[in-house]
Amino acid sequence: MRASDRAYNALREDILAWRLPPGAALGEVEQSERLGVSRTPLREALARLVSDGLALQHRGRGTVVAPVSLENLEDLFEMRRALESTAASAAARAVAASPELRVAFEDLAARLTGTARGGEPHAEAGAPSSSTTYALAAELEAATDSAAGNVYLSQGLRQLRGHLARVRRLAHDDPERLRDAAHEHATIASAIASGDPVMAASATHVHLFNSFNSITSHAAGRLRAGDERTSA
Repeated sequence: MRASDRAYNALREDILAWRLPPGAALGEVEQSERLGVSRTPLREALARLVSDGLALQHRGRGTVVAPVSLENLEDLFEMRRALESTAASAAARAVAASPELRVAFEDLAARLTGTARGGEPHAEAGAPSSSTTYALAAELEAATDSAAGNVYLSQGLRQLRGHLARVRRLAHDDPERLRDAAHEHATIASAIASGDPVMAASATHVHLFNSFNSITSHAAGRLRAGDERTSA
């Protein structure tokens, strides 16, 4: 992997995980030393982050992490519903012709269901681990994108997910929402495993509808209150 790609992936992950919060300066010297790359590939990585909308050029400060905003959130979700539903439908059609894929999505559904129950297959519903929930959600997204087999669809979703992931963290750290999201992801995985494109798209629509409502009700209040992880 090229040094610029390594730097880009590392910085992107740190931004999405809030290890680099909105407004944080991405100084070339500091980040080059931290990531173990020279300044030329780092500049390439920073340019890609700016292009993604995850960073911006700030007069007098250089490159900084972009602020979190709910502006245009509805438009982002409208596009994501279209792309995610298309990917889920395509993945379900691929599963219908592949026993191996069916087993993989059935396994994902089982693990997501276990997570929603607090990690035990027969446990009462409780508060799942946020790190486990996020990791399994990312695994489901990657498996769906791979099964769908459309590189342009995957590229569009990657950019959209980057914008939404930071805002989603404000709402999904709520234990009840984490549990519900795990259930919804399990339903999506099961629908894809069934090989039914319509069911897969419908399950995806339900999840994104609930996700949008959760974000607007939780994140908006925290952003208005001046959450310490956001910047004006």
